[in-house]
Amino acid sequence: MDNRTLIAKRVAQEFKDGDIVNLGIGIPTLAANHLPSGVNITLQSENGFVGLGPVEEVDPDLTNAGGQPAGILPGGATFDSATSFVIIRGGHVDATVLGALEVDQEGNLANWMVPGKIVPGMGGAMDLVVGAKRVIVAMEHAGKGGAKKILKKCALPLTAVNVVDLIVTNLCVFEVTSKGLVLTELAPGVTEAMVRENTEADYTVSANCKEMQIS
Repeated sequence: MDNRTLIAKRVAQEFKDGDIVNLGIGIPTLAANHLPSGVNITLQSENGFVGLGPVEEVDPDLTNAGGQPAGILPGGATFDSATSFVIIRGGHVDATVLGALEVDQEGNLANWMVPGKIVPGMGGAMDLVVGAKRVIVAMEHAGKGGAKKILKKCALPLTAVNVVDLIVTNLCVFEVTSKGLVLTELAPGVTEAMVRENTEADYTVSANCKEMQIS
């Protein structure tokens, strides 16, 4: 199983039936393809609709917040951006899943400023991580060349402070608590020593740390 699929499958286990969920582009989007049996969620897109449908059934007149062609399910709705952000800022999104450039042991998130590149800004991510009831980071554990992404302190400009609840990578799962990061799960074939080698942040290991269950 490739890393992206493993992460997406594990993230999908975090959703409850009936949740309203916002999925960022990339790995987070894949989580919708791996929902457990009996779990149905409503996908919200900050550019103005709820009820995103399968990526295989797109409407040429619709795009998601990442500019990708999107479909909409029966019962879905479209609306202006102001209404979309009322939903987000009003606390009506149960979970948001985003990628990250860096996350630190205090739950700070940096996911918008790519060094050396001109970017338009952090966009809706700032609102989502503050407004959603739960913030899940889904990303590969290390960057290009093995660069560490889970740090003691983010070096890049922050998207938001103390907002991350859960970090899911191809190596492990960290819960973010008031006392710091807690390692709760290891991916199949991964040892705690491998996590330690690839993580700058301090963390504790849960007494109930277990292997990720990925079907």
